Amino acid sequence: MTLHLDDLRVRLLGECRYDSPFAEVLSTKRTSPHYVAEGDRVLLEDTVAMLAEHSLPSVQAPSFEAAGPRRKIYFDPARVTAGIVTCGGLCPGLNNVIRGLVQELSVHYRVKRIVGFRNGLQGLTAAHRDDTVELTPEVVRDIHNLGGTILGSSRGGQDADEMVETLALHGVDVMFVIGGDGGMRAATFLSGAIRARGLDIAVIGVPKTIDNDLPFTDQSFGFQSAFARATDFISAVSVEAAASPNGVGIVKLMGRHSGFIAAYAALAANSADVVLIPEVPFALDGDDGLLAHVERLVRAKGFAVVVVAEGAGQDLFDAHGLPQLNGRGTDASGNVKLGNIGELLRTSIEAHLTAAGLAPTMRYIDPSYAIRSIPANAYDSVYCLRLAHAAVHAAMAGRTEAAVARWRRRFVHVPFSLMTRRRNQVDPDGDLWMSVLETTCQPAEFGAVAARERISSGFC
Repeated sequence: MTLHLDDLRVRLLGECRYDSPFAEVLSTKRTSPHYVAEGDRVLLEDTVAMLAEHSLPSVQAPSFEAAGPRRKIYFDPARVTAGIVTCGGLCPGLNNVIRGLVQELSVHYRVKRIVGFRNGLQGLTAAHRDDTVELTPEVVRDIHNLGGTILGSSRGGQDADEMVETLALHGVDVMFVIGGDGGMRAATFLSGAIRARGLDIAVIGVPKTIDNDLPFTDQSFGFQSAFARATDFISAVSVEAAASPNGVGIVKLMGRHSGFIAAYAALAANSADVVLIPEVPFALDGDDGLLAHVERLVRAKGFAVVVVAEGAGQDLFDAHGLPQLNGRGTDASGNVKLGNIGELLRTSIEAHLTAAGLAPTMRYIDPSYAIRSIPANAYDSVYCLRLAHAAVHAAMAGRTEAAVARWRRRFVHVPFSLMTRRRNQVDPDGDLWMSVLETTCQPAEFGAVAARERISSGFC
């Protein structure tokens, strides 16, 4: 996907005429290694080779608008009503973002009214538009210590015009949508309906996905908390498998399309023998298939530990005529329901090892809800707060139809059109997956003779 400078420009509602509460402190700030001035931009590319492909001067190369406070703002804070909604599945840090938004709006911009819409975008429908909560610093003071979201969440599409009417009835001037790819798509439709009605409402997204699969952001908030918690389950299963005759431990982690949680958690635990992710297909059968690989591990060291992302191996169900253990169809967000790869691996490995004369002791854990429902760790707490600050600054400065994100360790504004254009995935040719292969000693594709030799020699 080739991007140009115009693709990365963020829409403005109009001229910024009001003095920002940060005007004085910003008056002497210049771009530095640790700060990007409001008139500067952050380059899309970070290598000489990629930048050279554009054959453009640096000022014309693709770049993002820097996030952060402005000297002049679009809205008069004294007249602003802000709205907040959380969408989609749970993720560590949702309450941290809510708290950060409320604090920044109330304390620095002196916004008098902040409305929280309950239960996701359902709260913007006509039937539920009065089910709101007034958010104040007192209400949100301690919520960062809690998992989940005090506003509730839901999945499913709602009518954009109906949602705009709700915003108009509540007098909302700036709307913050905290959500994943579905939430960003909904925010895009909402922004389009707002523009069609000629309303002055800024819509800013705070991208959230526990799978870390949204593009143009270094990492999604909550991801570090999630894979840190997942590490505990991998370590526990490893202990169980090692202490059991012919032990096989399987941990199924979230990752519908992207295997980041599985990859990072496996690296952190450093005890997995096999990591399976959606981006890398694998075969079950044959001398170089997964089942034979697990058998070799059990024979060589007495046990094996497999970490699998929920979206891995979905082709196996159809290609081998295997039952869809979870059926098909779609969920409320329109996602295809996945076959249960964890159960498939458990039954297949157990049958294979039994037939090979290695009656296994199976240990299988699916800790998905235990991972996504935890409070944010210290790293994500800081990250969420900084994203919330950036979101408020963007909205008050009249930016709209954009998300706040961190790109190349700089906070930037990313147009909604880019946030929904593609998916962030583990690159099978990238250095992250290379680290996984180095750590597990599994073959890049189940079929590498060298991997079998390393197992038998005790190298792994």
